[in-house]
Amino acid sequence: MTTPTTQTPTSQTHTYPSLRAAWIPLAALCLAFFVEMVDNTLLTIALPTIGRDLGSGTTALQWVTGAYSLTFGGLLLTAGSMADRLGRRRVLLVGLTVFGLLSLCVLAVTTAAELIALRAALGLAAAAMAPITTSLAFRLFEDHALRMRAMTVMIVVGMSGFILGPVLGGTVLTHVRWEWLLVVNAPIALIAFVGVRLGVPADRPEDLTRDALDLPGAALSITTIGLGCYSLTSGVEHGWLSAITLASILGAVAAGIAFVRHERRTASPMLDLGLFANGTVRGAAIAQIGTSIAMASVMFGLILHFQYAYGWSPMRAGLANLPIIVTMIAATPVSEWLARRFGHRIACLVGAALMGGSLAGLSWSVSHGYAAIAVCMVVMTVGLRTVMTICAVALVDAMPENRTSIGAALNDTAQEVGTSVGTAVVGTLIAVLVTTQLPAGAWSGELVASFFHGERITYAVLAAVVGLVAAAGALTLTDSRSTEEAR
Repeated sequence: MTTPTTQTPTSQTHTYPSLRAAWIPLAALCLAFFVEMVDNTLLTIALPTIGRDLGSGTTALQWVTGAYSLTFGGLLLTAGSMADRLGRRRVLLVGLTVFGLLSLCVLAVTTAAELIALRAALGLAAAAMAPITTSLAFRLFEDHALRMRAMTVMIVVGMSGFILGPVLGGTVLTHVRWEWLLVVNAPIALIAFVGVRLGVPADRPEDLTRDALDLPGAALSITTIGLGCYSLTSGVEHGWLSAITLASILGAVAAGIAFVRHERRTASPMLDLGLFANGTVRGAAIAQIGTSIAMASVMFGLILHFQYAYGWSPMRAGLANLPIIVTMIAATPVSEWLARRFGHRIACLVGAALMGGSLAGLSWSVSHGYAAIAVCMVVMTVGLRTVMTICAVALVDAMPENRTSIGAALNDTAQEVGTSVGTAVVGTLIAVLVTTQLPAGAWSGELVASFFHGERITYAVLAAVVGLVAAAGALTLTDSRSTEEAR
């Protein structure tokens, strides 16, 4: 960088004139976002291997992935609220440090319970990263067109990381043990730390809010999300009418009601519920839940499908997700054209229809070969790309300038809630319809047939759920055809 007027943000605005001028901070933020997103799915491809090594059943494997999403999603609002008060770069740097150090602890794991606990701790650290990375990327630029492009880059990088997890994991598993899938996070986090420290300017006091941190609200939000997701697994383990399952459901409802009442009464709410009066905020959050239910359910379900029903190696199963990765990148012009041609509301409704239709197609294609599955993956990803891009930008842009982190956190929380629900629904239905204990060796023909039957029911249910949730959110968006949602 040669001149402070064009290559670094000014002391007054802290913004950049172009993406090229901001390549150092933007690359660092993308790397930070990538590492926490790839960790969502990195172990997915290794689930069968982990299950054999640690003697884990379907429910335990569900929590290996679900524990990360659970703490991640539960703490995102808290992390975003802290970042808007303590400083976004400061919180991000702490999150990267803890994330890298915790990743090294996997070398000491010997049981499924220890791995689940570690994954939960990693989710906590990642929660201090995700909303801040997108918020800082948004605030690097004053120009709305540049903000749109920066957010698009972040979404593509983040979702590529989410999808590349199984591919990278499958490749690594052909050479080393599964533990190294987490160890590699440490050097990546270190590189991101250095890039953020050198390239992202510190927050100015006037860009932060001075409201007190809402600790009761944080505790209630974590309790609501945690108990809600746990109740899905508890229903399979202990029975839907068991005391612990009913207590979890009632506890989640009670905590949710208490959270709403507290946020309405407190002088400094963690999440200003009045924001949901804005149809853009409300609809974008709801639609994002639908996208993540679709993504997580397909990722979790198809990994089991490819490795168990087809008997593929972890690497081959990971490469089978390439249609999603390629489409996620290639679908950008399609998504932008839909928004310009039909407006945000109609474009998102089209995306919702594509997601619901592709899941319905999967309920048929799982027993008709990989080519049919790949077509459904492509169609689903076009829908995902459309809804996610429009809703992410619209939600953050609808927030006040000193609340962008909580806006990004709300977007990420909606996605992580959807991820937890999607993973839990697939794991629960397969456990109920097929088996609660994954066999150590090759599956019998009878078990494979049972698995196909369970998948058909699972994806049919998900098609209805995802289509309705995403469409309900899309209906409250505006008819704007620009690249930015009206405030």
